[in-house]
Parts: sequence; structure tokens; C-alpha cells
Amino acid sequence: MEDYDEVYDLWTKIHGFGLRSIDDSREGIDRFLKRNPTTSVVAVSENKIVGCILCGHDGRRGCFYHVCVDADYRRCGIGKSMVVAAMEALKKEEINKVCLIAFTQNDIGNAFWNTIGWTERLDLNYYDFVLNSANITAFNEQ
Repeated sequence: MEDYDEVYDLWTKIHGFGLRSIDDSREGIDRFLKRNPTTSVVAVSENKIVGCILCGHDGRRGCFYHVCVDADYRRCGIGKSMVVAAMEALKKEEINKVCLIAFTQNDIGNAFWNTIGWTERLDLNYYDFVLNSANITAFNEQ
């Protein structure tokens, strides 16, 4: 939680990034990290946070949320290093599979995942059901 303000600031600088009003609030992230205290990752360069992955699991499958690297630090291996660190943390907790969701219009993110060997699932549909309509997603248009 000590990195929350700096991580949130990074999230707001990523074009097309979606932030949820409740889930990504200080309280929402605190709740997430208490449930998943050992699996999230931040990348630091020049004494500032330049990347992060929220990573958690339900005891069966891991999931990556809000994977991002500052635009000025991309293509330096930071994203891949964070992914490896988060996957190693999941392995220590005996999690055998990890998933993520990337928006179809996130060309940079989708290219990254394909380049580092992740497989796009075409055999399933992804469904949502909103339990709290106050938890609104806003997308960065920067």
C-alpha cells in the first residue's frame, strides 16, 4: 500500500487504461493486497515506479490486473521481468495457471502478450455481471 499513490499516478498516465471507481480506490486496492499479499509487482527505475502488475489468485488460478509500463520505459524488458516475477510468486503458492484480460483495442498490450508466448483464448466467452453499479470504469484518453 505504500506504493499506492505512485502506482495510481502511473495508471492515470497510460493511454486507454481503465480505472474502476471502487475497485481501484485506495480501499479497493488495500482489500485486494490483503487477500493477495505476496504476488503483485512494481518495477522501479531512477527511484520512481515505472511499471506494475496487480496479481492475485483464488487458490486455483492466478490473474493479472493492471499490467503496465510507463511509455518512456517500454521495450527495455521491464514488462517481461515483472511477468516472470509475478508468475514465480504464484508458483510459490502452488498456482499452476494464470490468466489476464486485455481489451481488444489495446494493440500495444496484445502485441506484448503475444510476443512473450501467451495464448489468446478463442474457445470461450467472457461474461460479466455488475453487482455494484457505482463501480464505474473510466478510461484514460491521454
